[in-house]
Amino acid sequence: MHKKFKIGFWVLPLILVVSTSTVFAKRAKYTEVEVTNGGSITGVVKFKGEMPPQVSVNLNNEKNSEFCLEAADTNEKGELLINNIEIKDESLKDAVVFIEHIEEGKPWAKRALKIDFKNCQAFPKTAVIRKTPKTKTRSLVVIENHDSGVLHNPMGFSIGEKTRKIFFKKWLLNKGARVDVSKSLKFIKKERDSHFYIECEQHLWMSVSSRVVWNPYSDISKKDGSFKIDQIPPGHYRVIVWHPYIGEKAIEVDISSGGTTQLDLTLP
Repeated sequence: MHKKFKIGFWVLPLILVVSTSTVFAKRAKYTEVEVTNGGSITGVVKFKGEMPPQVSVNLNNEKNSEFCLEAADTNEKGELLINNIEIKDESLKDAVVFIEHIEEGKPWAKRALKIDFKNCQAFPKTAVIRKTPKTKTRSLVVIENHDSGVLHNPMGFSIGEKTRKIFFKKWLLNKGARVDVSKSLKFIKKERDSHFYIECEQHLWMSVSSRVVWNPYSDISKKDGSFKIDQIPPGHYRVIVWHPYIGEKAIEVDISSGGTTQLDLTLP
Protein backbone atom coordinates (compact mmCIF):
# COMPACT_ATOMS: atom_id res chain seq x y z
CA MET A 1 0.00 0.00 0.00
CA HIS A 2 2.79 2.39 0.92
CA LYS A 3 4.62 1.82 -2.40
CA LYS A 4 1.48 2.43 -4.43
CA PHE A 5 0.96 5.75 -2.65
CA LYS A 6 4.52 6.85 -3.43
CA ILE A 7 4.12 6.02 -7.10
CA GLY A 8 0.82 7.87 -7.33
CA PHE A 9 2.31 10.84 -5.48
CA TRP A 10 5.05 11.30 -8.09
CA VAL A 11 2.94 10.56 -11.16
CA LEU A 12 0.62 13.54 -10.60
CA PRO A 13 3.41 16.17 -10.48
CA LEU A 14 4.95 14.56 -13.56
CA ILE A 15 1.68 14.94 -15.45
CA LEU A 16 1.45 18.56 -14.33
CA VAL A 17 5.00 19.29 -15.46
CA VAL A 18 4.39 17.74 -18.89
CA SER A 19 1.11 19.63 -19.29
CA THR A 20 2.67 22.93 -18.24
CA SER A 21 5.58 22.40 -20.63
CA THR A 22 3.14 21.80 -23.47
CA VAL A 23 1.29 25.04 -22.70
CA PHE A 24 4.47 27.09 -22.64
CA ALA A 25 5.70 25.42 -25.82
CA LYS A 26 2.68 26.84 -27.61
CA ARG A 27 3.58 30.37 -26.51
CA ALA A 28 6.51 30.84 -28.83
CA LYS A 29 8.64 33.92 -28.20
CA TYR A 30 9.79 36.20 -30.99
CA THR A 31 13.18 35.21 -32.42
CA GLU A 32 15.44 37.57 -34.35
CA VAL A 33 16.79 36.05 -37.57
CA GLU A 34 18.26 37.35 -40.79
CA VAL A 35 15.52 38.04 -43.32
CA THR A 36 16.68 37.63 -46.91
CA ASN A 37 14.59 38.96 -49.77
CA GLY A 38 11.68 39.86 -47.50
CA GLY A 39 8.64 41.80 -48.63
CA SER A 40 7.20 45.19 -47.68
CA ILE A 41 3.88 46.84 -46.99
CA THR A 42 3.33 50.50 -47.82
CA GLY A 43 0.17 52.53 -47.74
CA VAL A 44 -1.88 55.39 -46.36
CA VAL A 45 -4.35 55.44 -43.48
CA LYS A 46 -7.49 57.47 -44.14
CA PHE A 47 -10.23 58.71 -41.79
CA LYS A 48 -13.80 58.94 -43.01
CA GLY A 49 -16.39 60.05 -40.53
CA GLU A 50 -17.45 62.92 -38.35
CA MET A 51 -14.62 64.65 -36.54
CA PRO A 52 -15.07 64.74 -32.76
CA PRO A 53 -14.84 68.16 -31.07
CA GLN A 54 -11.59 69.36 -29.58
CA VAL A 55 -10.97 68.63 -25.91
CA SER A 56 -10.70 71.88 -23.98
CA VAL A 57 -8.54 72.17 -20.86
CA ASN A 58 -8.73 75.46 -18.97
CA LEU A 59 -5.20 75.87 -17.65
CA ASN A 60 -6.31 78.68 -15.34
CA ASN A 61 -7.80 75.99 -13.11
CA GLU A 62 -4.90 73.53 -13.24
CA LYS A 63 -1.63 73.09 -11.33
CA ASN A 64 1.31 75.24 -12.41
CA SER A 65 -1.15 77.46 -14.26
CA GLU A 66 1.24 80.42 -14.58
CA PHE A 67 3.93 78.32 -16.29
CA CYS A 68 1.54 76.24 -18.39
CA LEU A 69 -0.41 79.28 -19.65
CA GLU A 70 2.83 80.79 -20.94
CA ALA A 71 4.41 77.58 -22.26
CA ALA A 72 1.45 75.83 -23.87
CA ASP A 73 -0.33 76.97 -27.03
CA THR A 74 -3.53 78.32 -25.43
CA ASN A 75 -6.29 80.59 -26.72
CA GLU A 76 -7.22 83.99 -25.29
CA LYS A 77 -9.30 82.30 -22.57
CA GLY A 78 -6.36 80.24 -21.34
CA GLU A 79 -7.74 77.03 -22.84
CA LEU A 80 -5.52 74.35 -24.33
CA LEU A 81 -7.43 72.79 -27.24
CA ILE A 82 -6.45 69.18 -27.88
CA ASN A 83 -7.14 67.32 -31.13
CA ASN A 84 -7.23 63.61 -30.30
CA ILE A 85 -7.68 62.88 -34.00
CA GLU A 86 -5.41 64.67 -36.48
CA ILE A 87 -6.30 64.54 -40.17
CA LYS A 88 -5.28 66.42 -43.31
CA ASP A 89 -7.17 65.82 -46.55
CA GLU A 90 -8.67 62.68 -44.95
CA SER A 91 -5.18 61.33 -44.16
CA LEU A 92 -4.94 60.13 -40.55
CA LYS A 93 -1.90 60.76 -38.38
CA ASP A 94 -0.83 58.56 -35.43
CA ALA A 95 -2.52 55.33 -36.45
CA VAL A 96 -0.55 52.22 -35.48
CA VAL A 97 -0.26 49.61 -38.23
CA PHE A 98 1.13 46.25 -37.13
CA ILE A 99 1.30 42.60 -38.17
CA GLU A 100 0.10 39.88 -35.81
CA HIS A 101 1.59 36.46 -35.08
CA ILE A 102 5.08 36.71 -36.57
CA GLU A 103 7.30 34.51 -34.42
CA GLU A 104 10.63 35.21 -36.12
CA GLY A 105 12.06 37.90 -38.35
CA LYS A 106 14.01 41.15 -38.35
CA PRO A 107 15.64 42.55 -35.18
CA TRP A 108 13.87 44.92 -32.83
CA ALA A 109 14.84 48.58 -33.21
CA LYS A 110 17.69 49.48 -30.87
CA ARG A 111 16.56 53.04 -30.16
CA ALA A 112 14.55 53.76 -27.02
CA LEU A 113 11.08 55.25 -27.02
CA LYS A 114 11.73 58.77 -25.72
CA ILE A 115 8.75 60.51 -24.11
CA ASP A 116 9.11 64.25 -23.46
CA PHE A 117 7.04 66.16 -20.93
CA LYS A 118 7.49 69.62 -22.42
CA ASN A 119 5.53 72.88 -22.27
CA CYS A 120 2.91 71.12 -20.13
CA GLN A 121 2.28 68.62 -22.93
CA ALA A 122 3.45 65.08 -23.70
CA PHE A 123 5.19 63.95 -26.89
CA PRO A 124 4.70 61.80 -28.91
CA LYS A 125 0.93 61.44 -28.66
CA THR A 126 0.95 57.86 -29.94
CA ALA A 127 3.61 55.15 -29.64
CA VAL A 128 4.25 51.41 -29.62
CA ILE A 129 5.81 49.54 -26.71
CA ARG A 130 6.93 45.98 -26.10
CA LYS A 131 7.32 43.67 -23.14
CA THR A 132 10.81 44.08 -21.71
CA PRO A 133 12.80 40.86 -22.29
CA LYS A 134 14.61 39.16 -19.42
CA THR A 135 17.98 40.01 -20.96
CA LYS A 136 17.28 43.77 -21.06
CA THR A 137 16.04 46.03 -18.26
CA ARG A 138 16.97 49.49 -19.54
CA SER A 139 16.78 51.82 -22.56
CA LEU A 140 13.41 50.75 -23.95
CA VAL A 141 11.23 53.58 -22.61
CA VAL A 142 12.66 56.78 -21.13
CA ILE A 143 10.65 59.79 -19.89
CA GLU A 144 12.17 63.25 -19.42
CA ASN A 145 10.93 66.49 -17.84
CA HIS A 146 11.72 69.62 -19.92
CA ASP A 147 9.72 72.09 -17.81
CA SER A 148 11.70 74.27 -15.41
CA GLY A 149 10.23 74.55 -11.92
CA VAL A 150 7.40 72.10 -12.67
CA LEU A 151 6.88 68.71 -11.07
CA HIS A 152 5.69 65.97 -13.40
CA ASN A 153 4.95 62.45 -12.21
CA PRO A 154 4.34 59.97 -15.02
CA MET A 155 2.12 56.96 -14.35
CA GLY A 156 1.93 53.99 -16.71
CA PHE A 157 -1.02 51.63 -16.90
CA SER A 158 -2.74 49.28 -19.33
CA ILE A 159 -6.41 49.56 -20.20
CA GLY A 160 -8.59 46.54 -20.90
CA GLU A 161 -12.32 46.16 -21.37
CA LYS A 162 -12.77 45.57 -17.65
CA THR A 163 -9.28 46.03 -16.24
CA ARG A 164 -6.80 48.78 -15.41
CA LYS A 165 -3.35 47.57 -14.41
CA ILE A 166 -0.85 50.11 -13.02
CA PHE A 167 2.80 49.37 -13.88
CA PHE A 168 4.66 52.38 -12.48
CA LYS A 169 4.44 55.78 -10.79
CA LYS A 170 7.53 57.98 -10.96
CA TRP A 171 8.59 61.51 -10.02
CA LEU A 172 10.34 64.04 -12.25
CA LEU A 173 11.05 66.90 -9.86
CA ASN A 174 12.42 69.50 -12.27
CA LYS A 175 13.77 70.21 -15.73
CA GLY A 176 16.34 67.63 -16.81
CA ALA A 177 15.01 64.82 -14.61
CA ARG A 178 14.79 61.50 -16.46
CA VAL A 179 13.41 58.10 -15.59
CA ASP A 180 13.85 54.78 -17.35
CA VAL A 181 10.68 52.70 -16.91
CA SER A 182 11.78 49.73 -19.03
CA LYS A 183 12.07 47.36 -16.07
CA SER A 184 8.42 47.90 -15.15
CA LEU A 185 7.31 46.72 -18.59
CA LYS A 186 8.55 43.16 -18.03
CA PHE A 187 5.19 42.48 -16.34
CA ILE A 188 3.18 43.04 -19.54
CA LYS A 189 0.98 40.04 -20.39
CA LYS A 190 -0.23 39.21 -23.87
CA GLU A 191 -3.64 37.95 -22.73
CA ARG A 192 -4.32 41.12 -20.74
CA ASP A 193 -2.43 44.14 -22.06
CA SER A 194 -2.86 45.77 -25.46
CA HIS A 195 -3.53 49.49 -24.86
CA PHE A 196 -0.85 51.10 -22.66
CA TYR A 197 -1.33 54.62 -21.36
CA ILE A 198 1.22 57.03 -19.87
CA GLU A 199 0.01 60.25 -18.26
CA CYS A 200 1.18 62.88 -15.77
CA GLU A 201 -0.82 62.61 -12.55
CA GLN A 202 -0.28 66.32 -11.91
CA HIS A 203 -1.55 67.34 -15.36
CA LEU A 204 -3.93 64.67 -16.63
CA TRP A 205 -4.19 66.05 -20.18
CA MET A 206 -0.49 65.22 -20.69
CA SER A 207 -0.77 61.69 -22.05
CA VAL A 208 0.69 59.18 -24.50
CA SER A 209 -1.41 56.32 -25.89
CA SER A 210 0.58 53.23 -26.86
CA ARG A 211 -0.21 49.92 -28.50
CA VAL A 212 1.56 46.87 -27.13
CA VAL A 213 3.22 44.90 -29.95
CA TRP A 214 4.83 41.46 -29.85
CA ASN A 215 7.13 41.75 -32.84
CA PRO A 216 8.96 44.65 -34.55
CA TYR A 217 6.65 44.71 -37.59
CA SER A 218 4.81 47.96 -36.95
CA ASP A 219 4.76 51.61 -37.96
CA ILE A 220 2.88 54.78 -37.01
CA SER A 221 1.27 56.83 -39.76
CA LYS A 222 2.83 60.21 -40.52
CA LYS A 223 1.06 63.55 -41.11
CA ASP A 224 0.18 62.45 -44.64
CA GLY A 225 -1.16 59.12 -43.33
CA SER A 226 1.71 57.13 -44.85
CA PHE A 227 3.32 54.08 -43.27
CA LYS A 228 5.81 51.38 -44.24
CA ILE A 229 6.74 47.99 -42.81
CA ASP A 230 9.69 46.16 -44.38
CA GLN A 231 11.77 42.96 -44.12
CA ILE A 232 8.63 40.84 -43.79
CA PRO A 233 9.11 37.08 -44.29
CA PRO A 234 6.92 35.90 -47.20
CA GLY A 235 3.57 34.50 -46.08
CA HIS A 236 -0.06 35.19 -45.26
CA TYR A 237 -0.65 37.69 -42.45
CA ARG A 238 -3.27 39.57 -40.49
CA VAL A 239 -2.58 43.32 -40.43
CA ILE A 240 -4.18 45.57 -37.81
CA VAL A 241 -4.67 49.34 -38.03
CA TRP A 242 -5.40 50.90 -34.63
CA HIS A 243 -6.04 54.39 -33.34
CA PRO A 244 -6.57 55.02 -29.61
CA TYR A 245 -9.59 57.30 -30.14
CA ILE A 246 -11.19 55.59 -33.14
CA GLY A 247 -10.73 51.84 -32.80
CA GLU A 248 -9.17 49.17 -34.97
CA LYS A 249 -9.68 47.21 -38.16
CA ALA A 250 -8.07 44.02 -39.48
CA ILE A 251 -7.23 42.93 -43.00
CA GLU A 252 -5.46 39.83 -44.35
CA VAL A 253 -2.65 40.15 -46.87
CA ASP A 254 -0.18 37.96 -48.75
CA ILE A 255 3.47 39.04 -48.74
CA SER A 256 5.65 37.83 -51.61
CA SER A 257 9.41 37.47 -51.60
CA GLY A 258 11.04 40.80 -52.48
CA GLY A 259 7.68 42.37 -53.37
CA THR A 260 5.89 45.48 -52.13
CA THR A 261 2.21 45.29 -51.20
CA GLN A 262 0.20 48.51 -51.40
CA LEU A 263 -2.30 48.59 -48.56
CA ASP A 264 -4.55 51.63 -48.12
CA LEU A 265 -6.54 51.50 -44.89
CA THR A 266 -9.58 53.43 -43.67
CA LEU A 267 -10.92 54.07 -40.15
CA PRO A 268 -13.42 53.72 -38.66
